[in-house]
Amino acid sequence: MLCFILLLAALILPTGTDATNQTFTNSGEMNITSCPITYYGQKYYKVYVAFNANIFAVCFNGSYKPGIKNDCILMSGGSADRGDLAVLTKEIPTGSGIHKLLPDIKNAGKCVNIIPLKDSQQSQIEQVELGNFGTQAILGIKTYAGYTNVDVEADSQVNGLTVFKQKFHTNETNKGVLTDVSGCRLSGFVYKTNTTVKDPNICSTVNCNVSGVATAVSDCGPMELCQGNGSCILNTMCTVTGSTVIDFIGRVHSVPDRCGYTLMKPSSIPDFQVLGVFQERRRKDVSFLDSVILQLGTEGVQIFLEQGGRVQLNDSVLNLNATAQVVHGVELSKDQTGVTAKISASNHTVSVHFDGHTTLIHMTGPSAASVQGLCGNYNRSVSEEQVSKHSASGCEMQYNDTADSTINCNTTTEWCNILKHPPFTTCNINPEPFITACTRTLCKYPTVDGLKCQFLEAYARACSQQNNVTVENWRSNTNCAAVPQAFCQDRFCSAHEFCGEKNYGGEPHCLCRAIFASKYRSMSTFGEPTVCGQTSASVILANCLLEEQSINYSVLHLNDQACKGEMDNLTHMVTFTFDSSSNTCGAVVMVNKTHITYKNTIMTQNFSTFGFINRNAKVHMDFSCYYSQPNISNLAIKLKHSAVIQQITSGEWNYNLTMKAYTDSERLEAIEPGTDIQLDETIWVELKTDGLDENLVLLVTDSCWATDQPSPNGTLRYNIIINGCPNPADQTVKAEGNGLRTSNYFAFNSFQFSGKTGDVYLHCKVELCVRQGNTCAPSCSQAERRRRSAMSKSEDENPVFITMAWTS
Repeated sequence: MLCFILLLAALILPTGTDATNQTFTNSGEMNITSCPITYYGQKYYKVYVAFNANIFAVCFNGSYKPGIKNDCILMSGGSADRGDLAVLTKEIPTGSGIHKLLPDIKNAGKCVNIIPLKDSQQSQIEQVELGNFGTQAILGIKTYAGYTNVDVEADSQVNGLTVFKQKFHTNETNKGVLTDVSGCRLSGFVYKTNTTVKDPNICSTVNCNVSGVATAVSDCGPMELCQGNGSCILNTMCTVTGSTVIDFIGRVHSVPDRCGYTLMKPSSIPDFQVLGVFQERRRKDVSFLDSVILQLGTEGVQIFLEQGGRVQLNDSVLNLNATAQVVHGVELSKDQTGVTAKISASNHTVSVHFDGHTTLIHMTGPSAASVQGLCGNYNRSVSEEQVSKHSASGCEMQYNDTADSTINCNTTTEWCNILKHPPFTTCNINPEPFITACTRTLCKYPTVDGLKCQFLEAYARACSQQNNVTVENWRSNTNCAAVPQAFCQDRFCSAHEFCGEKNYGGEPHCLCRAIFASKYRSMSTFGEPTVCGQTSASVILANCLLEEQSINYSVLHLNDQACKGEMDNLTHMVTFTFDSSSNTCGAVVMVNKTHITYKNTIMTQNFSTFGFINRNAKVHMDFSCYYSQPNISNLAIKLKHSAVIQQITSGEWNYNLTMKAYTDSERLEAIEPGTDIQLDETIWVELKTDGLDENLVLLVTDSCWATDQPSPNGTLRYNIIINGCPNPADQTVKAEGNGLRTSNYFAFNSFQFSGKTGDVYLHCKVELCVRQGNTCAPSCSQAERRRRSAMSKSEDENPVFITMAWTS
């Protein structure tokens, strides 16, 4: 029996002991921060007390309402309808009277919450006490002469359901009774302390020790899931993300190269297997899952799930949508989240989802089956699962690129550990393998192309598919995309390209894979050498190399502007050609005694056709037939004087104003004097003050503009910020936080003045604004912009100018 009659040395104490009381009538919310209570494994810092139909309720998750899930202790309250709360802080050592009465209480007592209950005449009716004993807690009840009921009932509830109910006669409670209200929680279920039970709800044997700590030994295998009735079924998930494979039993494997591997080959579905092919992207030493192959062996059928959501049946491209199509017994469908393939046999089902970054392989069935491959439960090495048929020559070669100095692994690890915290804790899948996959990749590879959220997405999707658990609000909590959508959906790149962001946060493009591009970058060329015939010449350039330098192939032409490059839709290679016998395209023919040379030039269109400014690099590439490779101009521009600090005095406020440029939207990578900046590359500029009180004044960037001279009054002027707002004629300009804080920033894509190759200078006019609501933030509506423009022309301005320049 867990109740005891209290003697004089027991815990029940006189009313009014200790600190300031918190009083209530009928109901109230009481702060117990100084004496928190651990109730069935959950620690609480507030109690909600209320009288309800002769019941006195002490609840922990809100006011008591019948039928509502809550953690409560319900007691008969007699005629009481009001009370108060006092806290006694007192060390009750182990071995004291209380521990002799309740030997299962293993920790020293720290404090007691005392709740005296009274009637409308202020007569004491009852006293309730909640004591803190580490991870355990006790409930004390004492009744007085005014208590008229025969019995006192204490009903301990968790989630609105009774866990333990006790009834005491008043000849006991008049002296005081004490009971243990400790317990354990595990997987949403509650257990009494010092018990061991076989729980069919979770197919486990659960031990709840005397200190309120629960441990469980599952009756299900590592690839099985409890059905909630004591039986187990096969329900397991393999996740392949980046170069990491998290297999069906939670082990982590790393693919070290760019070859093809067997991911799974289940014994329950004969002649079926899932393969994965890995490729590099921006770095040669980091590979990513590039495509998934479903192979149906007896029929020689191969279904390829590729980048951009493209699906091929052998050599034929399939046109898919959200309605499943059955192809050779495989259900295929496609939506904004990626492509899904499903196959069933022998009462087992395998579902494969691929979004271009990650594949999730979900296998269900009546019982566990043996599975080979990297996802399986076999103990084979990674190299043993390599498939030569889908491995290109030399794919095993490994590289060691220079470490990326912009990566902070401590910051990366902190980000990946988000999976250990709410709201991800609602998922009953071990997050550690996903954290390992995240840190292994992001400690070596930059967080571009949506990669930062990829591992969180993989974990959340695994929770949904395997456990039918939706992780709520994780996207908004982590600033990831609000709507799940496959990255680069319906954008198809060639074999030597991958789809990624050209600029941080920008539109996706087909970019060069690192190994393909390395030989051209080392030679500063855009493609292969000139191919010559007796009277003709042609040059083939890689479009992904052109795009790296902000060169749009469609604006290039030969000496004759009608002769343009032709793009191969499959390879994305651009060919320029001319023939001296049919169409010379303006080629210059030079003849001497020993040689005939055909010379032409790949160039950009006349810049004047683009207006006042342009964001395409000026191109002039000579090529000729005689052993000559294209002569390529280096079009990189270097930003200099990227940070300028001025000491400014305004009234009694002294502060520093800094303008600094960055290459990333998070403004972590500052542009230094030696940093190479390409045309049409996004630049973030931050205007930041030090020494201002944000509660008093705010910083407003009124205008920013570029000139071709150091003076802000240069002849050529291009506006970037106008009256606090982005130039509406330039869609690359974005402004953030203007007039909201003591700092703000804006972004724009770099450019040069047409016909000019000298320095470009950036000037900004800023001002202080007295904080009054939101009146400092510029309104960027057209009407307000016109009004502010008119005011600025009529006012006598003393702007603060701050200038920086870049050199082309």
